[in-house]
Amino acid sequence: MRDNPGNANIDPEPAQGALPRRSRRRFLLGGLLGSGALLVGWGMQAPRQRLHTSVPLPVEKGVVALNGWVALHPDGTVSVVVPRSEMGQGVHTALPMLVAEELDVPLAQVRIAPAPIDKIFGNLAVLRENLPFHPDERGNVKDGVQWMLSKVGRELGIMFTGGSTSVKDAWVPMREAGAVARAMLVKAAAEDWKAPVAYCRTEDGYVMHRDGRRASYPSLAARAAEVGAGIDASDVKLKEPRAFRLIGKPVPRRDTPGKVDGSARFGIDARPEGMLYAAVKMSPVIGGTVASFDAAAVKGMAGVSGVVDVSGALGEFSGAGAGVAVVARSWWQAKQAAAALPVTWNEGAHSKLSSEAIYQGFAEALDKESGYAYFESGTQDVRGVASTVSAEYRAPFLAHATMEPVNCTAQVANGKVRLWASTQVPSIAVDVAAKVAGVAREDVSIEVMLLGGGFGRRLEGDMVAQAVAVAMASNGKPVQLIWTREDDTTHDVYRPAALARFTAQLDAEGRILAWNNKSAGGAIGHQYFPRNLGLPGMGPDKTTAEGEYDMQYEIDNQRIAHVIVDSAVPLGYWRSVGHSHNAFFKEGFLDEVAHAAGQDGVRYRRALLARHPRHLAVLDAAVRAAGEAPSGRAHGVALHQSFGSIVAQVAEVSVEGTDIRVHRVVCAIDCGIVVNPNIVAQQMESAVVFGLSAALAGEITIQDGRVQQSNFGDYPVLRIDRTPVVETIIVPSAEPPEGVGEPGVPPVAPAVAAAVFALTGKRLRSLPLRLT
Repeated sequence: MRDNPGNANIDPEPAQGALPRRSRRRFLLGGLLGSGALLVGWGMQAPRQRLHTSVPLPVEKGVVALNGWVALHPDGTVSVVVPRSEMGQGVHTALPMLVAEELDVPLAQVRIAPAPIDKIFGNLAVLRENLPFHPDERGNVKDGVQWMLSKVGRELGIMFTGGSTSVKDAWVPMREAGAVARAMLVKAAAEDWKAPVAYCRTEDGYVMHRDGRRASYPSLAARAAEVGAGIDASDVKLKEPRAFRLIGKPVPRRDTPGKVDGSARFGIDARPEGMLYAAVKMSPVIGGTVASFDAAAVKGMAGVSGVVDVSGALGEFSGAGAGVAVVARSWWQAKQAAAALPVTWNEGAHSKLSSEAIYQGFAEALDKESGYAYFESGTQDVRGVASTVSAEYRAPFLAHATMEPVNCTAQVANGKVRLWASTQVPSIAVDVAAKVAGVAREDVSIEVMLLGGGFGRRLEGDMVAQAVAVAMASNGKPVQLIWTREDDTTHDVYRPAALARFTAQLDAEGRILAWNNKSAGGAIGHQYFPRNLGLPGMGPDKTTAEGEYDMQYEIDNQRIAHVIVDSAVPLGYWRSVGHSHNAFFKEGFLDEVAHAAGQDGVRYRRALLARHPRHLAVLDAAVRAAGEAPSGRAHGVALHQSFGSIVAQVAEVSVEGTDIRVHRVVCAIDCGIVVNPNIVAQQMESAVVFGLSAALAGEITIQDGRVQQSNFGDYPVLRIDRTPVVETIIVPSAEPPEGVGEPGVPPVAPAVAAAVFALTGKRLRSLPLRLT
C-alpha cells in the first residue's frame, strides 16, 4: 500500500455562480508550476505549430501536399491525414469532415491518408485533461496548467486514440489545416487572375471569382504550394458555426461499406508475403514466470518451425505475463503445438491471490487511511443534522473482451522492423518495437490497421513486444502472433476493482448538509506509465476518483478521497475508465439519499442543479422523452458528466424472478457542437450495450492467483435478443466538441439499479447487478 501524498492546499478561483471550492493539487502541480524561471519562460512561449510535419508529407508523383494534413490529387480528390485509429467510433468520417468543412470540398472527394509518426499528430487533449480539475473550476491555475500540458503534449507527440479526445483534439488543428490550404489556393487563383483576394470565394473544390471565372483546386495546387508557403494558422479565420455546411450533418459512415463487403482490413487480416503464425502459452498465474520448457516435444509437430521464450524480451511490457511462443505455417498448427508444449512455471508470490483477499485489503485500507482528497469544500462538522445515510458499494475487475482477438504482425530483417497492428497508440508501438529489437526508432515502420474494438486494450504494447520478439527469431520472415480468446480473457489488463464508502448528513427537510465519499482500489497510471511510456507511476491518479470528485451536484460540504492499494492484478484503461464504476457508486448512493429524504430521485437531482442549466436541460430531455413506464416495468434515472459531456439516461426495466431485463434506454447528451449526429447516436447505442454487458454480467474473479473466466461462456456480452431499444436525444450546444465514445457507459448501471429498486425494494450495491 502506498503512503498518501501530501495534502497541501491550493485555492483556485471559484466558478462563476458556483460555491467556493478548495482542491488539493499541489502534489500534482508543483513540478509544473514550481520548477524555476527556465520552465516559466518556456511555458510563456506558444506551443509549437501543428501544421507541418518534421519532414515533408510523403506523396505520390503529381500529388501536392499543402501542409502536414492535406494533399491534392490531379483527379480532384483530397488526401487527409487521420492520425487517430478507427475502432468503430467513426473517426475516419468525423475527422475528414473537419478539413472538408474549412477547405470547402465535398466529403465524397476526400480520402484517408495514413499518418506518419510525427509529433504534430500527438494528442494534446488527452494529456491536458489528465489532471483532476473540477469541471466547474475556472481561473489562472487551471488555465496555466492546461496551457503547460498542451506544450508538454506537443513535445511528447504521443499518437494516442482514447479518452474520447479524437474530435476534441482535432477540432482546431484539422480545421486550421483545411483553412490554410484553402487560403493558399485562393491566393494562387487571385495572383493568376491579378485580382484582390477579397474578390474570390470557394465552393465544392473550386476557387470562384465574382465575375464568374473559376479554377479547380488541382489546377491551382502546384502554384498554391509555391505562393502560399508563408501562410500559417494565425493568418486564417475559422468558420463560425452558423456558416457550417457540413459539420452538424448526419453523414453516413465512410468505413461501413468495407465492413459490409469484407474489404476492410483489420490487424488480424495482415498478410505479408511468407508470413508465419505464432501462438503463445502464458503463465496461468498472475506474475508467474517460465521455469523450463521442452521445445523438442513439439518441434516435430506439423508445420512447427520454432519455439521462442518471449519473457525476457518483454521486460517492462510484461503486463500480459511471461510466456513461450510456438511458430508454425498456420495458426491452427501453432495453436495446437502451443497447447501441447510442456512448460513448468514458477508461480511466484501471487499464487494464493484471491478476489476475497483483494476486497479485504480495500476494506482495511479504508478503515486505516484517510486517503488523498481529490476534492474538498466546507467542512464535515456540520450542524442541524436530522439523519445520516451510509452505504458501501463495490465493483469487480473487468476484461475488455474486444471482438477482434489480440494480435500483431511483425517482421525483423536487415536491421529494420515492420509492424502491421491494430493499435490505439502507433507511436508507442513503434517505441516498443524499437526497444525490443534494439534498433533506432527511425528503423521501425508501422501500418495501422482497423481495430475490431479497442476500449483501451489496444493502448498497450504487450502484443507488439511479443510479436517482435518472435519475429527476431524467425530469420527475417513476418510473423503474425494471435492470442486465443482464453489468452485474452485470462491475460488482460483489467478495469480496476474498487470499494467505496459514502456518508450523507441530512437536515430535517432532507437536504444534504455534508457528503463524504472515500474509495479504495488500484491506480491504472501506476502501472500503465512505467509499462508503456517508461515514466514513473506515482502520486495520485485522477482515474481512481473521477466521477466522484468532479460530480455536478451543488453540495456545500464535500470530501471525496481515494486510497490507492497496489494491485498485483494487471490494470489498464477500460472504456470510460474510473467513471465506469464511480458513476454507479455516486448515482446509486444519491438515489438512496433521495429515498431517505422521502423525495423522487429526479426532483431531488433538479434541486441540486440550480446553477447547472446544461445538466438540467439534459436531465429534463431524457425524462421527458422517456414518458411513463408501462405496467409491470419501472424507470430508473441517472445523470453523469464525463469526458466533458453530460449524459442522462432513463432505463426501462422489468424483473421476473431474479432475471433483470432492460427493454429501453433513453439517452440524452450534451457533447458540445456535434460534428456528425449519426456518430453520436451510434456511440450512445454502443455505450449502452457495452455498459449493460458489464452491469448485468461482467466480472473477473481471481482464485489461487488465476483468472477464473476464460471465454464468452463465463464472461458474456449482451446478446442481440437482450439488447434494449436505445433512443438518443442530442441537446443543442454552442460549446466546443467534447467526448462521445465513452460518456454513454457510466449512467447505464445506476439507472438500471434504480429501476430494480423501484420494482423490488432491493438496493443493489455491487456490480454486476444480481437478484438472489
